[in-house]
Amino acid sequence: MAKEVINIPPIVLEWSDWIPWDDLKADARYGGVKVPNGVPGVYEAKYGDSDERLTIGETGDLRRRIKEHLVRGKGRSTSGEGIRAQEDVSKIVVRWVITDRRAVAQAALHERHVERFGRLPKYVKRT
Repeated sequence: MAKEVINIPPIVLEWSDWIPWDDLKADARYGGVKVPNGVPGVYEAKYGDSDERLTIGETGDLRRRIKEHLVRGKGRSTSGEGIRAQEDVSKIVVRWVITDRRAVAQAALHERHVERFGRLPKYVKRT
């Protein structure tokens, strides 16, 4: 049997501020929040007064995933569908981080959430 060791360097995540869900609905050209366009990263959504995440996701295009799919529902996002249908979005905040290592970062954030809360975020089915 062959053994192989993979050394994975640390990932430093420089998060955006937490942004209210409703502020993400508005177009950035008309005073809305600008989310980085065409760049990969990880995003999280939670109630503003809670540490428990509703979702932790990864994407190749932060703006498209957050503004179009998650918040506005103009694309496929099972997390977004559930949150929009079952939660009080006026109390939800979202943040993001740009990273080329989005899948590894997402998996680590999922693992940390499970360690802290005993389960994946409410709208995450698997890592």
